[in-house]
Amino acid sequence: MSSQLQDVRTDFDWQPEPQAAELVGRLLQRCIRSNPHIATLGRRMHDDTGTRLVDWVAYLGVAGEPGLERELLDAGYEVDPNSQRERGYRHPSGIFPVINLAPQGEISSLFVKVDSVDDFRAANESWLGEMKVSGEPGSQLREAWIVGEHEMQLHAIERHGWMSLERPKNQARQIASAAKHRQAFATRRRDCDKDAEGFNLAAKLFEAAAADLGRDWACDLFFAGEREYWMSRNKAAQVQYKRQQALGLGWANHDHHTYRNSRQSFARLIAILEQMGFQCRERFYAGREAGWGAQVIEQPEAGIVIFADVDLTPEEVAGDFAHGELPPQEKLGTVGLWCKLHGEAFLQAGMHHLECQFDFDAVRPQLAALGVESMAPFTDWPHLKQAFTKGEMWRVEPGRIEAALAGGFITPQQADQFRREGALGSHLEILERNDGFKGFNQTGISEIITRTDPRSWQA
Repeated sequence: MSSQLQDVRTDFDWQPEPQAAELVGRLLQRCIRSNPHIATLGRRMHDDTGTRLVDWVAYLGVAGEPGLERELLDAGYEVDPNSQRERGYRHPSGIFPVINLAPQGEISSLFVKVDSVDDFRAANESWLGEMKVSGEPGSQLREAWIVGEHEMQLHAIERHGWMSLERPKNQARQIASAAKHRQAFATRRRDCDKDAEGFNLAAKLFEAAAADLGRDWACDLFFAGEREYWMSRNKAAQVQYKRQQALGLGWANHDHHTYRNSRQSFARLIAILEQMGFQCRERFYAGREAGWGAQVIEQPEAGIVIFADVDLTPEEVAGDFAHGELPPQEKLGTVGLWCKLHGEAFLQAGMHHLECQFDFDAVRPQLAALGVESMAPFTDWPHLKQAFTKGEMWRVEPGRIEAALAGGFITPQQADQFRREGALGSHLEILERNDGFKGFNQTGISEIITRTDPRSWQA
C-alpha cells in the first residue's frame, strides 16, 4: 500500500480472518451433514444462481458444544449485544454469520437470509416439504422453517432494519404504514428542476417514514426501492434476479450499493445518508492520476453498505471531503462526467451498480450462457475477487449532451457518439469474499473507474 493511501486511512484496516473462516466453514459442514435439505439447497444455489451457501447464512445456532465459546473468542468473535434469548457472538472485523450457542438438548439451526420468506416458501416447499412461517406479513422479522425431524433445522429469515432474533413489537398500524412508505420510496420523484429539490424531497419522505417506523426500518425500505429502480434500468440485474428469485432469495446477497455523485451534491448525499443512520468508514483515494475518491459508509442495523464516488483533487483527499463543500472544477473526471450525462445516482440515474456476493468462477460462465458477459476482473486476490458485467448503454438526453459540450467537458466527436449510441450507464458487480475480508481493492477500483469512463467506451 502506498504512503498516499496510508495518509488517508482511518482506523478501518480490514484484514482477512482465516481462523474465523475455518471455524465457520467447519460448523457449516456440520450443518450440511446433519440435514440433507441444506446440502441440496447449497447445490442449487451454486448450480442455479452461481452463489455460495456460506454467503447466504445469517445465523448459525449451535447446541451442545461447550468448547465452542472459547474457539469463537480466539477467532475474534465478540458477544453480540443484540442477543438475549441465546448467547450470541458476532465478528466485528469480518463478514461472517452470527453464531448463537444453545444448551445441550436443543435443536441446532441454520438461518438463510432472504428478501421474503413467503417467496422462499413458495419457491421451495414442493421439494423441501411443509414449511411454517412466523411473524406478521410486512413486519420487521419473519421466519420460515421446515417441519420435520433433523439434527439441524433449516430456517429462512427475512429482516427489515432488525438485527436481533428477538421478536420486534411491531404494531398493526406500523405494518400498514410500512407498505405505504415502501411505495412512496419506490415511486419518489427523482427528476426535479433542481437537484437540491430532489434531495430535499427524499429527505422529507424519509423523515416521515422514520417518524412512523423508526430510522432502521425506514432505511431498509428505502434501499429496497433503490434496488428496484436500478434493476429496472439494468438487464444483467434482471437476468440474475430472476435466477435468484427462482429459489425465493431476492437480493439478500447484496454486498454494497454504489452511487456516483457530482461534487456539488456530495455533501448533501452524505448528510441524508447520516440522517438514515449511516456511519462513515474508510475513505478511498488512489493517487494523483486517478482524479477520484470515495467514502464508504455503513448502516449497521439495516445491513446496508454504500460506496460513494466523487471527483477529487489530490489536495482535497487530505481533509474530510465527505462533509465539506466541493467547488466546481474546470474538468470532469469519470464520475463527474457520468453525472453530467445521466444525473445524480441518488436521483435521476439510479445506482451505478449493485455488488453482490457470488461464486466468482461459477456465476460468470453461467451468466455468459444467458447473454450477460463480464468485463475482465479488476481484483483477483485469494480473499477478494471483483468484476463488472458489461455496462448497460443508456440514452442521454440531448440537453445534457449540449450542456457538457458547452462546458468543454466533451469534444464534438464525443457528443456525436453519445447522440448516436448513448453512454455507459450501469452494471451488476460480481464479487467473491473469502476469509471474511470486509475491505476493498483501492488500486483495482481506480482501474475500473478509468475503464468505465464514457469518453473512452466503445459500444
